[in-house]
Amino acid sequence: MQSDILPLERSGQFCRENSLGVPILLSPMAGACPPVLSIAVSKAGGMGACGVLLMQPEAIEQWMQEFRSASSGPVMLNSWIPDPVPTPDSLREAAVRNFLEQFGPKIPDGIERKQPPDFEEQCEAMLNTQPDVISSIMGLFKSDFVKRMKEAGIKWYATVTTVGEAIEAAAAGADAVIAQGMEAGGHRGAFDAENAPERMVGLISLVPGVVDAVDVPVVAAGGIADGRGVAAALVLGASAVQIGTGFLRCPEAGIPSAWADAIGVARPEDTIGTRAFSGRYGRSLRTTYAELANQPDSPEPSPYPIQRALTQPMRDDANRTGDIGRMQAWAGQSAGLAQATSPAKLIAGLWSEAQQILSR
Repeated sequence: MQSDILPLERSGQFCRENSLGVPILLSPMAGACPPVLSIAVSKAGGMGACGVLLMQPEAIEQWMQEFRSASSGPVMLNSWIPDPVPTPDSLREAAVRNFLEQFGPKIPDGIERKQPPDFEEQCEAMLNTQPDVISSIMGLFKSDFVKRMKEAGIKWYATVTTVGEAIEAAAAGADAVIAQGMEAGGHRGAFDAENAPERMVGLISLVPGVVDAVDVPVVAAGGIADGRGVAAALVLGASAVQIGTGFLRCPEAGIPSAWADAIGVARPEDTIGTRAFSGRYGRSLRTTYAELANQPDSPEPSPYPIQRALTQPMRDDANRTGDIGRMQAWAGQSAGLAQATSPAKLIAGLWSEAQQILSR
């Protein structure tokens, strides 16, 4: 069993098998993973990453070209497993539109019918660009795509939020599972979107449960932002950690300064779970919009991607004006531990502290 191996030996084995200098992976955050951030993470010994959810195939290829022009280190690409196309509900959408009017600006007619990039085309682009890892979230890749990944020498990491999901992923051929605890910022990776809020498992319970249930390496994700968190995850049986919010205050992340500043002062209770931004359940800072949208008398959000399209004008305007109250400010529960420093200094500090703890 993975848990029978000492933490530093286990993480060292994972690093050797994945050409890593340190067992730290950048979380593939859609919209917050510019190549420059992944390049810096890779040069510091970690694994770079890109969430391609919102990217057309040409943009995926361009991202990888920019990354590879500056780094030969390991890199992961990720996209969501799509849900069935939602059935339009004009009454619900009208209610959401009316609610959003108080946050401005005006929502263009027909914006809710805007379709996201084609998933199959994204998959082809990911294969063509030859990353070291392709990861899934919100479900599992089809067996034929998994077969093509393996034939191309690309590893598959499956994001899971429960022990049951981890067992499914390992049985489907995942080379590793990313155990996403409820502390994680951004969207929940639950296979069943409707049950995501009711099946929230904390990382300290999830990691040992997953480690004991599967025979592939486990990567811990959620609420890890300092060396103590890295060490704890490895003690619990993980082979590596994946960090998202912890990197968002690095200048290379390029997020709005209001978001980065708010992360730096956030306490664990200053985050909130909500569907109000995209229709998919996720964890953000406790902003004005998120809190009001979560009130019982507020309209029920439309499903993804309709809700995301409806909130796009508000989110764009908030980013332009620096208004944190209306931003889609994803953040994990350990956001306040995030440091405003370079990825290289951050990774060096995380791993040094973790090694000191684990060597005592």
